[in-house]
Amino acid sequence: MEKVNKVIEIINKMDIKNKLRVGVCMSESAYTKLKYNKAHIHSRFDKELKKIDKDYLTSYINMRKYPQVIFVMAKIMEMNNTEQNMVAMYLYNCTGN
Repeated sequence: MEKVNKVIEIINKMDIKNKLRVGVCMSESAYTKLKYNKAHIHSRFDKELKKIDKDYLTSYINMRKYPQVIFVMAKIMEMNNTEQNMVAMYLYNCTGN
């Protein structure tokens, strides 16, 4: 639970674009074992990010420009399935309309 809280603490400090980027990465990754519908989650994060980030909409995104997103994804990949799902649901709920 400590790992989850630390990652959520980092995510809380991110702007909405980076939160959505983490959500997109998490739902695309083969290293996350979400018990929820990954395609639906990805679609929601993708749609929201396209609304607010024109660069995401029009071009390939170089993730090296977002070290905080990469760091959070590395921490998520170290987690077990239950912890990953907790982070995914937090992201889903905190980026909702």
